[in-house]
Amino acid sequence: MKEQTPHTQATAKTTVPPQIGTSDFVLVYHRSPYDETIDAEGKRKWVDQKSPNGIIPTLRSLFQEERSGAWISWREDSSESITEDQRLTLPPPDTYILRRLPLTPAKIKSFYHVTSKESFWPILHSFPGLFNVKNSDWKIFAEVNLSFARAACEEAAPGAIIWIHDYNLWLVPAQIRELRPDVRIAFFHHTPFPSNDVFSILPWRDEILDSLLSCDLVGFHIPRYADNFSRTAINLRGARCGEPVPVAEKFRRHGSALAQPTVLPWLDYNGRRIHVQASPVGTSPGTIREIAASEKVLTMAAQIAKQHTGRKLIISASRVDYTKGNEDMLLAYERLLEQQPEWQGKVELFIACVAAASGMRIYDDIQRSVEEIVGRINGRFSRIDWRPVRLSTRRTPYDELIAWFTKADVCWITPLRDGLNLVAKEYVAARQGRDGVLVLSEFSGASVELEEAVITNPYSHRSMDNAILTALRMPKDEQVLRMASMSKAVEEFTVQHWAEQELGAVRTI
Repeated sequence: MKEQTPHTQATAKTTVPPQIGTSDFVLVYHRSPYDETIDAEGKRKWVDQKSPNGIIPTLRSLFQEERSGAWISWREDSSESITEDQRLTLPPPDTYILRRLPLTPAKIKSFYHVTSKESFWPILHSFPGLFNVKNSDWKIFAEVNLSFARAACEEAAPGAIIWIHDYNLWLVPAQIRELRPDVRIAFFHHTPFPSNDVFSILPWRDEILDSLLSCDLVGFHIPRYADNFSRTAINLRGARCGEPVPVAEKFRRHGSALAQPTVLPWLDYNGRRIHVQASPVGTSPGTIREIAASEKVLTMAAQIAKQHTGRKLIISASRVDYTKGNEDMLLAYERLLEQQPEWQGKVELFIACVAAASGMRIYDDIQRSVEEIVGRINGRFSRIDWRPVRLSTRRTPYDELIAWFTKADVCWITPLRDGLNLVAKEYVAARQGRDGVLVLSEFSGASVELEEAVITNPYSHRSMDNAILTALRMPKDEQVLRMASMSKAVEEFTVQHWAEQELGAVRTI
């Protein structure tokens, strides 16, 4: 593909005005609220997502408070001839419209797996060396975004709120603003937002920023990402800003990589004011407590405890991705066993590292490397009655993961860069204020909320080595004090709190 300059890039046309809908609240997210299945009789059934604790259930619950609403997502359809959206009303207790846009496998691969994941993802996570402009098709990306924008506009009532989610829908705000200037637009960015110099690598940076600056509210997990966006908009697009204000008390203000003392509350651009907000997604502590107390999980937890009697159990859960730092964590564990031989036979690591399904070579290489390191560690240190590492590349059922959390002495989460990391919060919620230690990368968004975690720099061998030793040696009374502090934060700033804060802000505009 020939690289296009910012002035000659293909952009989907938005000139034809859409029909006016009846929904006061429209949510635009590529994921559907439920997974669709077809039973033996050929009837459609909707089932919950695999994880009951993500943001999907909370987003669904928002429609209970709205008089009318619509959810816009995609559906895969292999037929090029099918162009009409699937529009249906979900069965009770849901009362909103689900509108799914037909995308062929080829278009999904281009829009999501290639342009979004291979081109945008490395920039967002500050890995510019992995960016390649050839890994993109901007025209397809713009066309898919326009299909989401049109669907949202056709469902939205006059003056409706439209809430758009994540970077793969970057162009939707500007497309909606052109078609429907009467609506209020909010956007939430679930990934990191990089510094100005890294973001500037994207050839389409102006179009992306102009689109986000078409919103009434742009939300990010933490103040650092919000400030990166604001500074980038000021430097590249000439946006004006308000006076910096201190970040909320719940955020770390100094002392780690993502700490941030102040944030810019708003930007002015093209005669419009854009509010910028930091509001991290939370977890659902009540749901986790219910799962942890279930008979099934209690049985699994008892089995896990029996298998690891007399040994410290460490758990780590992530997926295969160069941002997750799995190789660095395993190498630190290998150094622990090598340099601190007294821990041989007394500690075990369970790493749930879900294999990537996209077929990208870089992910295949990472998975191969993880498996090789695990094999080497087990080959070097295993005994008849002890295996140092247990690796699972399957998708661990959520209730099983909660069982592991309730029995793990240490949770080791050290990504090289992460927008937030809900696993860290889920571990804290599962511990319910008891003992346990969270080792957390200072490059994860959650690190600026969970200050009582053992914060570490995953790029530093010394920092990683000291962190895991600190965790393993920490006295019980200190563990309980730290966990109580983190539990308070997790209990107060839940996923429901996040949704209410974001929507509350846009409603006041």
